[in-house]
Amino acid sequence: MKSTHTDTLHIRNLDIAGPNGRLPLRLYQPEADTLRPLVLYLHGGRFVGGTLDDADAMARHLALGVPAVVVSVDYALAPDHPFPAAPEDAYAALCWATAHAATLGADDLRVAVAGEEAGGNLAASLALIARDRGEVDLAAQVLIGPMLDPSMTLSGSLKTPDDVRAEDFADSYRKYLPLLAQRLHPYAAPLESCRQASLPAAYIATAERDLLHGEGERYANALIAAGVHTQVERYAGVAPAALSAHPLLRECVLQFLRCRLGACTDLALSERP
Repeated sequence: MKSTHTDTLHIRNLDIAGPNGRLPLRLYQPEADTLRPLVLYLHGGRFVGGTLDDADAMARHLALGVPAVVVSVDYALAPDHPFPAAPEDAYAALCWATAHAATLGADDLRVAVAGEEAGGNLAASLALIARDRGEVDLAAQVLIGPMLDPSMTLSGSLKTPDDVRAEDFADSYRKYLPLLAQRLHPYAAPLESCRQASLPAAYIATAERDLLHGEGERYANALIAAGVHTQVERYAGVAPAALSAHPLLRECVLQFLRCRLGACTDLALSERP
């Protein structure tokens, strides 16, 4: 994909050096004379699929709607690259984006991570990793229909309207987490984490007809119990495949990010040190 301009949005692809080799990114930069917030976005695909194109609609929506500089990440996929390849790719992209924030037209003091399904897992994991490593300060996390529990204890044998069964998710987890011990690691299974304190504010969206909705809501409860500002919404009558495209969800995500990332006044590019 070549660099393009659409609706005052500059979009371009590039590669950076990642822990697993070449790491493709897609940048969405709204035209502005001020530094915009920075959002890292992670696509779905159950850890074994998904592309930058799958994330394109939401990335555009965030870039234009917040507005924000959005970095979409084409992280390594299982089974060729099992855990921890994906979260380490995502963290490398986050570190690169914050280090180059000024040249991207972004403000490294207003940073969020967001993702759907497997990308929601990675966004939650990034929040944990960033807190633990202390190199990047995150202001917010957005988890859309996230996969958070490799044990699948909350899903039972339900089937979604898209005929995606718990067994299908379990098969993906087997490829992503080939070692049983990995399924208890908080960076692979955020729902297993016992330390939610000091995590960034969270917006968690679940679909009523998604067999994963229970784990997203349980994670929201854990964040709230730890004192993390958390907004959780269950969208009634929505199939999981349609969740990220739901108009109400998209508006709620924009409102949440504007609130959490708008605390700092925009700085003119010429005023930024």
